[in-house]
Amino acid sequence: CVFIDADYSQIELRVLAHMSGDERLIEAYRSAQDIHALTASQVFHVPLEEVTPQLRRNAKAVNFGIVYGISAFGLSEDLSISRKEAMEYIEHYFNAYPGIKAFLDRMVEQGHTNEYVTTMFGRRRPIPEIKSSNYMQRQFGERIAMNSPIQGSAADIIKIAMINVSRALKDNNLKSKMILQVHDELLIETYEDEVDAVRQILIDNMANAASLRVPLEVDVKEGHDWLEAH
Repeated sequence: CVFIDADYSQIELRVLAHMSGDERLIEAYRSAQDIHALTASQVFHVPLEEVTPQLRRNAKAVNFGIVYGISAFGLSEDLSISRKEAMEYIEHYFNAYPGIKAFLDRMVEQGHTNEYVTTMFGRRRPIPEIKSSNYMQRQFGERIAMNSPIQGSAADIIKIAMINVSRALKDNNLKSKMILQVHDELLIETYEDEVDAVRQILIDNMANAASLRVPLEVDVKEGHDWLEAH
């Protein structure tokens, strides 16, 4: 046997594009642009072709930080910059992607109103912290309100993919077995004569686990141990 490892490419940012409806982010994914380079260009006000690897790394931290409701303090710590610079980065980000700002504000508002938010499949995440008299607890609750619909929807999608992949392996009478799921990644112990079939089952079932406004992309690798397949 060999291991086949399949994982989603930037699933949380793709879910964010879908749920927020932000036109610029949706168009970027539909046209297969480099999201981190595009964000670097928008946030740091440099032409796309002049984005350096360092600027792209900083933009990547901003992209994923936004998903987790990162504060200016948190971003300043991550990038070793001043809090003022971090605040400017976040402001530039929301200016570039106004649909994301509106979506996150809406999730916080729903959290305050309902004391829960939902994933795109309707699964609820209770947020009692958002009504706390403690400021830090309330802030924590607001970050949960921003993040849970995105991360929770990504978790729902991988669970749907797991069910469909497992069913497809059985329906095709394959001996290969799914043995591990980690976040947005599935690992299949695959018989060597079933590699092509398993690879196609993973791509088809993971890419079609949900219908989003942007494509779900799947990276598939193989190896004789998990490190080699990663």
